[in-house]
Amino acid sequence: MAIDEEWVERFPGLSYLESPVKDLLLKRSAIISVPANTTIFGPGNSPENMLFLLDGTVRVQQVSDTGHEIVLYRIHAGESCVLTTACLLAYEHYAAEGISETQVQAAAIPRDVFDDLVAQSKSFRDFVFAAFSKRITDLFHMIDEVAFQRLDVRLADRLIELSDGADTIATTHQKLSVELGTAREVISRQLQEFQRRGWIAQSRGSVTLRNRAQLTQLAHHNT
Repeated sequence: MAIDEEWVERFPGLSYLESPVKDLLLKRSAIISVPANTTIFGPGNSPENMLFLLDGTVRVQQVSDTGHEIVLYRIHAGESCVLTTACLLAYEHYAAEGISETQVQAAAIPRDVFDDLVAQSKSFRDFVFAAFSKRITDLFHMIDEVAFQRLDVRLADRLIELSDGADTIATTHQKLSVELGTAREVISRQLQEFQRRGWIAQSRGSVTLRNRAQLTQLAHHNT
């Protein structure tokens, strides 16, 4: 696959770097392509590259020793992976897994280049920690939701988010349980209640939003 010589410009924080730093990133980077539904990294692995996502979506999820799963966040085009950043900085192994939800294209920066730039370039270091800080804030928000927010509110909000403006979502009760970090049976009961109210319709492998306004109103419920 041809290398996008200007990929750095697709990341707002990187586009403001000094020319020598951008030149180094372009010179030492490799463009990788990964098919959908591929595990890109997982627990016990050590990152050898920092990845900058050019196209596609990667889901980062945590799996407990008992097999319980929860989606931590998604990486979209124009973003980097904060978990990879943390592991590179701390020389630690991954504690979660990253799975490509679509075909993915990314720019891979070797660990030694990452280490050198963090140490020597203030602008690159600022970019890394700005992205890191934002994602940590998002993770604290997720923890707050899981610990303190009602499940029906969280489910309504996630259905709206996953629909991305469409009426039908290709998903299952199991996938939604992973999204929200709860049991499949709990999701099934709540979806049945939404269906009883006429807010959704269910079929095998999909959920159709019938009353987006009511779901949105519930999703914005703060009590």
